[in-house]
This record gives sequence, structure tokens and C-alpha cells, in this order.
Amino acid sequence: MDPGNDTRNLEFQILGLSEKPELQPLIFGLFLSMYLITVFGNLLLILAVSSDSHLHTPMYFFLANLSFVDICFTSTTVPKMLLNIQTQSKVITYDGCITQMYFFILFAGLDVFLLTVMAYDRFVAICHPLHYTVIMNPWLCGLLVLVTWIISLLHSLLETLVVLRLSFCTEMEIPHFFCELNQMIQLSCSDTFLNNMVMYFGALLLGGGAFIGILYSYSKIVSSIRRISSAQGKYKAFSTCASHLSVVSLFYCMILGVYLSSAAPQSSHASAVASVMYTVVTPMLNPFIYSLRNTDIKRALMRFSGMAALKGPIVLGLKRCP
Repeated sequence: MDPGNDTRNLEFQILGLSEKPELQPLIFGLFLSMYLITVFGNLLLILAVSSDSHLHTPMYFFLANLSFVDICFTSTTVPKMLLNIQTQSKVITYDGCITQMYFFILFAGLDVFLLTVMAYDRFVAICHPLHYTVIMNPWLCGLLVLVTWIISLLHSLLETLVVLRLSFCTEMEIPHFFCELNQMIQLSCSDTFLNNMVMYFGALLLGGGAFIGILYSYSKIVSSIRRISSAQGKYKAFSTCASHLSVVSLFYCMILGVYLSSAAPQSSHASAVASVMYTVVTPMLNPFIYSLRNTDIKRALMRFSGMAALKGPIVLGLKRCP
């Protein structure tokens, strides 16, 4: 950071998705609804998995972790956006912007790595069913989640540290609804060669590596399913990974849409709108995708709702007792 650039008093203007005043109430209501659905849906999924002993398996352990990360992922951007609309202020401090960017990169990386780990889990379940419980033991599951956290923390820290060296001059408007890494680099008046190298190398190595891992797992899964003789056996094997495949397809298609929109005219606004899809819409849809296509989750949710309904009358009855 340039010594003459005092970051303590530095402020950015987050322009959001639209600058039209008449659209702000609509945007506020829409994003508030999506945020509440995301938090409630993923929290309900976590509670259902943790309360049902039948779901204490590696697949649902990773799913509960993904739901937790999705809640945190959405919470890094949407609450600040809603606050800015409510207070009619677009200001975010330099420290707030750096903090938001750090946690956004962290939870985005965790999303990618957890989807990769879940693909590996499905690969072992379908390709090595007899050794599944031995391979996917609790120690390995915990280690896989720990490794995803360590890699994501280190990657996010590296990206943030190279941004801290940048200086910002006069143009302080971010044409986005949060402090996105690429937008921060573009606003800088310093030499951004190192930042671009770190950003693209990280995306290629981590994001590309994770995607290759998912493709490899599913190539083996498809090969194993094709060797199953009965149609019912093929359907049963495919149904175990259909929900995960849907989530992966949705997530990566949304990210691809962001990159394609960045190359179009008026790329900043198009990229901001496209980013909504994988930062807000995808975490909101994940619980529905897994619960609607999974009978075990449906049963767990019914049991959990039944337990909650029973506890109400019991508590009220105890309160009436002298």
C-alpha cells in the first residue's frame, strides 16, 4: 500500500444491482425473501440431519457442512446489501470491504471443495460399495472437511494480502452489490500484475482442479452404472448421486454464466446480475434439491417436525403443573 494513501479513512461506494429509486423496494423485498428462505431451508436441513441417527452417514455429514457453508456464503453479501438499501447509503469502509471480500472468497472456496468431496463420496459408494464403510470412516470424513477449511483459509488469506498492497486513488465506485475481488483489483491505481496472477492461478489451480476431480469421479460412476445389468439397479445407483449432480451442474453453470457475462458489453452490470445466481439463488435452491429428491431427508424432516410439534404441548403441560 502506498504510504500516502491513508486506508483508515478510505470508503467505497457499492452501486448495487440498480440505481433506480423505484426499484429499490422490489430488490429489497426479493433479496430479503431469498435470504430468509436460504437460512431457514439450510438450517432445517442441518437440524434434520443432526437429529436423525439414520442420517449420521458420510453423505449427510458433508451435506450438513455444505448447508452451513451456504448460510455463511449468503450472509457475507446479502445483509450488507439490504442494510444499504434500507438506509439509502451505498458506503462501505475499506476495512469492511476487505473483510467482506475475505469471507466471500473463503466460503466460495469451501462450496467448491465440499462439492468435490461429496463427488468422491458418491464415487466410493457406487464404485466400491463393499468397502464404503471402511474407506469413508469418520476419521477420513473429518480430515477431508478439515483439509477443505485449511486450503480455503490459506487461499482467501493469500488473495486478501495481495489486495492489501494496492493503493486506491479517485475512482471508488464498485459496480457490484458486494466487494468482489476482480472489481477491487480494477479500481486500484497500483500495478495489479501480481494480483491478476494470483487470482487467475488460484482459480485455475483450485477451481479447475476441483472441477477435474468431480469429472473424474462421475466418469468412474457412469462407467460402474453401465456395468450394472438390471434397469432397477442402474436407477437405484443413479438416484444416489442425482441430487449432488444437480447441485454441481447448477453451481458451475452459474459461475460459467458470470465469466461469459464479464466478456459482454456493459460487463460490470451483467456480471453483478449473473453473480446473484451463484451467490444467492444456488444456496437457496440446494436444500430443496436435496430434500425433494431424497426420501431419507423427507422422512427426517417429518420426524423432526413431529418432534417439534410434540414438544410444544409437553412444555405447556409442564408449565401448568403446580
